[in-house]
Amino acid sequence: MAAGMKNLSRTFVWILMGMLIVGLAGFGAVNFTGSMSAVALVGDEEVTVDAYVRELQREQRAMQAQTGQAMPMSQLTAMGLDQVVLGRLITLAAIDNEVSKLGISIGDENLLSELTKVSSFQDSSGQFDRETYRFTLDNAGFTEAEFEDDLRREASRTLVQGAIMSGTKMPEVMSDTLVSYIGERRSFSYVQLSSDDVLLTQEMPDDAALRAFYDGNIADFTLPETKSLTYAHLSPDMLLDTVEVDQEALRGLYEDRADQYLIPERRLVERLVFADNDSAASAKAQLDVSGTTFEVLVQDRGLALSDVDMGDVTEADLSDAGAEVFAAEVGDVVGPLPSDLGPALYRVNGRLEARETSFEEAEAELRAELAADRARRVIEQQAESIEDMLAGGVTLEELPDQTNMQIGTLGWTGLNAEGIAAYDGFREAAEAVTVDDFPSVAFLEDGSLFALRLDEVLPPRPEPFEDARDKVLAAWNENRTAEAVNNLAQDLLKQTEADGAFPEGYDVQTETAQTRTAYIDTTPVEMMIEVFEMNPGELRTVSGEGSTVVLRLDEVLPAEDTSEEMQMLANAMQTQLDQALSQALFEAFAQDAQLRAAPRVDQQALNAVQANFQ
Repeated sequence: MAAGMKNLSRTFVWILMGMLIVGLAGFGAVNFTGSMSAVALVGDEEVTVDAYVRELQREQRAMQAQTGQAMPMSQLTAMGLDQVVLGRLITLAAIDNEVSKLGISIGDENLLSELTKVSSFQDSSGQFDRETYRFTLDNAGFTEAEFEDDLRREASRTLVQGAIMSGTKMPEVMSDTLVSYIGERRSFSYVQLSSDDVLLTQEMPDDAALRAFYDGNIADFTLPETKSLTYAHLSPDMLLDTVEVDQEALRGLYEDRADQYLIPERRLVERLVFADNDSAASAKAQLDVSGTTFEVLVQDRGLALSDVDMGDVTEADLSDAGAEVFAAEVGDVVGPLPSDLGPALYRVNGRLEARETSFEEAEAELRAELAADRARRVIEQQAESIEDMLAGGVTLEELPDQTNMQIGTLGWTGLNAEGIAAYDGFREAAEAVTVDDFPSVAFLEDGSLFALRLDEVLPPRPEPFEDARDKVLAAWNENRTAEAVNNLAQDLLKQTEADGAFPEGYDVQTETAQTRTAYIDTTPVEMMIEVFEMNPGELRTVSGEGSTVVLRLDEVLPAEDTSEEMQMLANAMQTQLDQALSQALFEAFAQDAQLRAAPRVDQQALNAVQANFQ
């Protein structure tokens, strides 16, 4: 019961956190200057300094575990977590104040029963142990009286929560309405038209027409906000020609990679093991007289071919059976031959020739690898001196004169993905840099280093017509084609309305009993939305990227109430609505309790706690 009460209580305290932060806006309007034992007075209840410190420490540990970084009080305050903690404690105190007025509590016998059930207070035999109880509380910073009082309060809060929330049920008409909306279905027919269905003569617009289109669709030719960046970059590739590689190191690396460069001859082999030589010999005899097949022998043993597949093996892998197996032709079954599991038949399924790469053939690859590794180390050694140069006033443009770095510029929009902009490290730096930042050295994933500077931020602006001319022409052609497809669709719609059916010669697609969530490949994304806004027999055109459909609604169907899926949806919806209602009722209770308790915060005490918080 103790664990259950604690879980229920803490669950709803966390649910209310958002509401509590808003409620804190009024705190401080009335201060009290009492002793330093409390940071807030809520009705007749106090939020003690010890409780506030403990909650701050819990929040601090949680944030440090999440981020992996130390979390000082200044950072907790900057994130508003001190107010979250205070709000949580004030709400608990407000509920405790209300519970106290209602006269609700648990007796000593119930309290003792709850204490004895806590595993942390039990000895090795599972019995409640008072010394263990005292030791555990002492380590947690609680006295017995404090802990028992806290347990009484939580148990009382849980009783009130249960009284408010248990049995709460939303009227079924709401869940039924939602399920009917989600589950209702439509049957419809449509003809899909695309650029392949229209014939257009090639036309080249003059500058006046292009400029008119450009002006009329200027939003499509507006450049995003752009950061003009200057950067200096030094990568291992830039130093490859300057790095010396020792011939002995190359030989050593080649020998270390012997299994990669000196691959012996191999065979693809299956092995069927038997209990003794007689069984294996009998099976081989059946194969020799064509009385059976290797597959049947495997199946008779209750195995699959994958169970006997050894993959590709060397002669040494097969030990004493190696010589005879490697002498066999592809498709042959040899044996009985020894194996580490007993006598076996071996089937050869493939032959893989030896592949040897000489040192001379591998030298260029090995040299490039060693050179790149040593170039990365050179870059690491140069990083500090480059950082010192920048700190001493050397500009990015001057770095190439004193180092091997190369200078570059980039218009950063956040969509760049080529060259240095493909590296996550550079992308993060480009997003974060401001005009007030001084260039500093940072590393990229491949061992490169770079430094960048933000020269200016260009606001969104139209791309000059001459620069955008090719894009304008392409967009003009796309628009011309889209208009032709749309005109064809309108003609088809009118003809269908007049005839009462789609005319012959068109590919009419039919969908039956589709729900709102149905996805029909290649059709416009808005099509299903339109379907559920139509009346039976109604015709509409729906356009999307690449095509337009002429759509006719054939039938409106209700949700399938008897299907297992809809029953599960109805149950889940009812449960969710019941929980939402119970949570809303408890939130209303907590808000009312807090309002009537008129919380008062001692800002001086809070400041003192935060100033001394570690």
